[in-house]
Amino acid sequence: QVQFVESGGGLVQPGGSLRLSCAASGIIFSLYAMGWYRQAPGKQRELVAFISSGGRTNYADSVKGRFTISGDNAKNTVYLEMNSLKPEDTGVYYCNFAPVRNPWGQGTQVTVSS
Repeated sequence: QVQFVESGGGLVQPGGSLRLSCAASGIIFSLYAMGWYRQAPGKQRELVAFISSGGRTNYADSVKGRFTISGDNAKNTVYLEMNSLKPEDTGVYYCNFAPVRNPWGQGTQVTVSS
């Protein structure tokens, strides 16, 4: 059974940084395209960062230049490094396949506020 467990969220001031982690079990994540998704309050869930099985990355325009997605094959973990955070980055962050084909995990809450 495939499971993703997200962690690393929290409350941070504008301009701050966080690193999110997604531990994958039941798969070797490096064989698949993976994504980090965000659901902001009152909005639909959106893909903000993508990494292919070959390591190619892509980002939503709203986070380009500030967020970095990466993977650690030894730990079977996908990361999202978030810098220069803005209040509009607030939301629950999830990881999943890209495109999505697995039930969502619990996500991790990111709140950017002064």
